[in-house]
Amino acid sequence: MTKFTDLGLAEPLLKALAAEGYETPTPIQAQAIPHILQGRDLLGAAQTGTGKTAAFSLPMLHRLLAKPRQMPARSVRALILSPTRELSAQIEASIRNYGRFTSLKSTVIFGGVPVGKQIRALGEKVDILVATPGRLLDLVDQRAVSLREIEFLVLDEADQMLDLGFIHALRRIATLIPKERHTLLFSATMPKPIREIASAYLTDPVEVAVTPVATTAEKIDQRVIFTEAHDKPALLAKTLNVPELERAIVFTRTKHGADKVVRQLGQSGIEAAAIHGNKSQGQRERALGAFRDGSLRILVATDIAARGIDVDGVSHVVNFDLPNVPETYVHRIGRTARAGAAGLAIAFCTPEERGDLAAIEKLTKVAITPIGAVPYWDGRTPKKPPQNQRGGGRGQQQNGGGRGQGRPQGQQANRPQGQQQGRPQGQQPRGGKPEQGGQRNQPAHGVQRQERHERPRHPERAPRPEQAAQRKDGVSAKEGLGGVAFLQQRTQQPRTNGARRRAR
Repeated sequence: MTKFTDLGLAEPLLKALAAEGYETPTPIQAQAIPHILQGRDLLGAAQTGTGKTAAFSLPMLHRLLAKPRQMPARSVRALILSPTRELSAQIEASIRNYGRFTSLKSTVIFGGVPVGKQIRALGEKVDILVATPGRLLDLVDQRAVSLREIEFLVLDEADQMLDLGFIHALRRIATLIPKERHTLLFSATMPKPIREIASAYLTDPVEVAVTPVATTAEKIDQRVIFTEAHDKPALLAKTLNVPELERAIVFTRTKHGADKVVRQLGQSGIEAAAIHGNKSQGQRERALGAFRDGSLRILVATDIAARGIDVDGVSHVVNFDLPNVPETYVHRIGRTARAGAAGLAIAFCTPEERGDLAAIEKLTKVAITPIGAVPYWDGRTPKKPPQNQRGGGRGQQQNGGGRGQGRPQGQQANRPQGQQQGRPQGQQPRGGKPEQGGQRNQPAHGVQRQERHERPRHPERAPRPEQAAQRKDGVSAKEGLGGVAFLQQRTQQPRTNGARRRAR
């Protein structure tokens, strides 16, 4: 069996590994490190939690130690790009740990925090920079850092960087770094866009893949519970109250949903904290720190943290909401069963999420084991609940839009002829005569004028119900009193000029 001592790494690195108790490399480390030490560009495909950080950090540190350089001010020798703040901080912490017995210095920059401290850090000697693409370009534009001396470029979790819309930033960064460089690209999945980026960034790369693309760790026990949306909070509280739970991450689809789950768990007496994009960096770091040291057992997160949480001892992952993208499910449940441990992944599935579950099972080629009854499913995604289909905006007139918004369908058509919209049936307008033609109520001094123009209508000329139905498209565009006037005009109802003015 291969050991780290067999890979030819520098002595200070082996000393750091021994201090951490690391003796045997993981499969991705054993395959990638020799190629990187030889100076080859590398395209690595491995699922999360397999040790990719050490796979590129250790040989990179070795090569930088072998060729020391005196660097210009605000320049760095190695650049590592990652998609999220948590992952960037995690990578930099690992590099600092592996290089503790060397003179190499590293720092990390990302958004969401004041930029002044990061600019001051870059003013000192920095060999390795870990960054998110957006904040990096901000500091490049401020001339706080130069990328013209880059020797190493590492793209970690490249597929998620594409998902988060960093493709334009990556293209610009590629124009700012030297063409002669050593480039490494790591990704949990390997879709076609990633290979296109690899062909643009890498030169004659060697490919390393230790597991099939988009597969889940073998030691993760995957289960699904079929339920209704309104039953999820109680079901989650019951799931998290099991005695064998050590640490659990609950994934929601939205930021608002994460905060709501935390409140619901609090009402059940379960302490939890949420991390998502709307939380400040300090809030996220405190929540993650409490989760890591064991003082907090439940962490609720959106997908921003699906690849940025590297915490040992996560026994449970709960998908409170199933993700729309099947690959995201793989990254979520990869937070458990890390470093060879076992873990349990539980998914809650509503009727509306059956299609998402089917897509996940198709991608992973794993039939997720159900807990409890399995309702019949014909392969079609059910319609959304009625409360999500209610009208009320512009253009949704079929249910009584405009002034009649929210009225049950068909109620307006059944209103007795002559009854003004919004007036209780049988109520008379001022003047003592029944209201006709949708005319407005007149003040007391206008009664005589109103009576002068109100002539009995001939029955033959009254608009019939079938005529109104045929002209529904016209009426729906002009609801209220204007709609009545429009209908009368289309049916050639005789009217004096005074009546027409009042009907408008």
